[in-house]
Amino acid sequence: MTAPRLPFIFILAGLLGLAGCSTHQPVSLYQLDSGSPAQPAQNAGMAVLLGPVVVADYLQRETLLQRQNDGSLQGSTDGRWAGSLSSDINQLMLRQVAGQLDSQRVVLAPAPTGFTPDVQVLLTITRLDSGVSQPAILDAQWRLIDRRGQVRDSRIVHLQGEHAGTTASQVQAQGVLLQHLAQQLSVALKPLANQPPIVEAPRKPAPTQAKPAEPQKPKMPMATPIRTDMEVFRF
Repeated sequence: MTAPRLPFIFILAGLLGLAGCSTHQPVSLYQLDSGSPAQPAQNAGMAVLLGPVVVADYLQRETLLQRQNDGSLQGSTDGRWAGSLSSDINQLMLRQVAGQLDSQRVVLAPAPTGFTPDVQVLLTITRLDSGVSQPAILDAQWRLIDRRGQVRDSRIVHLQGEHAGTTASQVQAQGVLLQHLAQQLSVALKPLANQPPIVEAPRKPAPTQAKPAEPQKPKMPMATPIRTDMEVFRF
C-alpha cells in the first residue's frame, strides 16, 4: 500500500527543495561609486554649505529600479541599495566638491553652529536610473546662494552614460554621472570664493531732541523808593 506513494513523496520533496532554493537566493547590495576624490588640504578654504539636497520621491527606497524600454520602472530581482540612496548621493557630492575645491570647509546641511558659508548650494536630483538596455541618466538642478542671500547661478543639468548592461555596471555608471555633476558644480563655485566682505553701513546717530524751553518765572518787580517825608515803597 505504501510503495506507490514513494515517488510522489520524492517529487514533493524535490519541489519544496527547489522552492526553498529560489526564495533564498542571495541578493547583491550596491553603493554608488565615489571615485577617487583628492583629499582636501586647506583648512581655511572656501566655505560651502551643500544642501538641502532633494532626491526624487521614486528613489526613496532600497529597491534598485530598472528602466524598461517603454519608460516604466521595475524593481531589480538580483540587487538592491545597501542603505539609503539619498545618503550615498550626499556623501559622494560632499567628497567630490571638497576635493575639487581643496577645502575642508564643505559641510552638509543643516549648517553646524557658528558656520557661515560663502555659498549655499541648493541641489535637486529629479532622475537617476538606468536599465539593462537603457543608459544611465541623471537629471539635476542647482542654485547657488551667496553670503548676501542673492542667487548667483542657476542651472539645469542632464547627463547620460553607457554601461555593459549588468547591474554592477549600471550602478558604476550612475556614480560616474554624479561625479561629473560634482565637477561641473565645483567649476561654478570657484568664482564665488573671492567675494568682498559684507560691510555694514555706519549707523547714523539718532537726532537729539531739543529740550522744551522751561517756562519763564514771573519777575518780581523791584521796589523803588519815593523820597517824601515818609519813605513809601511803591510796588
